[in-house]
Amino acid sequence: MIARLAPVVLALLAALATAPARAQPIDMSSGGPVDVTARDGFEWHENDQTVTANGDARAVRGDVTVLADRLVAHYRKKDAAAQPVAAAPGDAGDADAGSNEIYRLDAVGHVRIVTPTDEAVGDRAVYDIDQAVLVMTGQALRLTTPQYVMTARDSMEYWSQLHMAVGRGHAVVVATDGRRLSADVLVGYTTQAAPAGSRPAASSAPQPAGTDASGKLQRVEAFGNVEVRTSTDTVRGDRGVYVTETQIARVVGNVQAIHGQNVITGPAADVNMNTGIAHVVSDPGQRVQGLIMPNQAPQTPGSATPAGPGGPSR
Repeated sequence: MIARLAPVVLALLAALATAPARAQPIDMSSGGPVDVTARDGFEWHENDQTVTANGDARAVRGDVTVLADRLVAHYRKKDAAAQPVAAAPGDAGDADAGSNEIYRLDAVGHVRIVTPTDEAVGDRAVYDIDQAVLVMTGQALRLTTPQYVMTARDSMEYWSQLHMAVGRGHAVVVATDGRRLSADVLVGYTTQAAPAGSRPAASSAPQPAGTDASGKLQRVEAFGNVEVRTSTDTVRGDRGVYVTETQIARVVGNVQAIHGQNVITGPAADVNMNTGIAHVVSDPGQRVQGLIMPNQAPQTPGSATPAGPGGPSR
């Protein structure tokens, strides 16, 4: 069914303004009315409870702009306690819209979501307004911030209430200075603590709290096929965490530290992302192993060298 496009569509989209205010880089769950435009107009499908904007669609709310070939807003009836006073007789369109709320926004085709500082790009995006969670899929997934660029093959998530970004499938984070961390799953946090009791849904990777609206990168956690690259060394392992304050990346599990043709193995390694030097750390009572090529000995003292139990640690 397609009917009463202008009043119903505008009223439904304005319903997004009912959520509590939050200061987040990419967050459409709060703010004023949503300004939606589309080259080919709107469709209201009452049976499906959706409103669709077709052709070069654009939705703007505050500092967040969503661009796509098509935008689909999913709405539902509000809880009885939250419903407003009924509209005057003869104003059925406004009364119907006033009793609904939008809980999800889909963006399809050439999706770009931009703020003054951040940009997320993909083929498809789903924004869950209840949780303020953005999930993007498709080719060439990318999240760009002033501090880093994250890319992923399978999906990318942005949890604005936790200031957390998750890349899945050969995920890569590259800092503005060229430092690089990759893994099967990467979880990046910025500098504001997560709200008490707020946690993402179940995931294949642990989701610890610890993320400021400034968007400054605090740490990156890596799971599966981890690789840390500096200008001189490459360190691989099963899991890792990089803390920006200390500039140290700790990699653990089946670690290999590679410097030229030299390879040192051990249970863990600390990588100084500032100096580019990696130290393989041994467990008490165990030894690290290495293959040192005579013409490829480390030129920088301490580079890709083992450290005993009393050696450097995170």
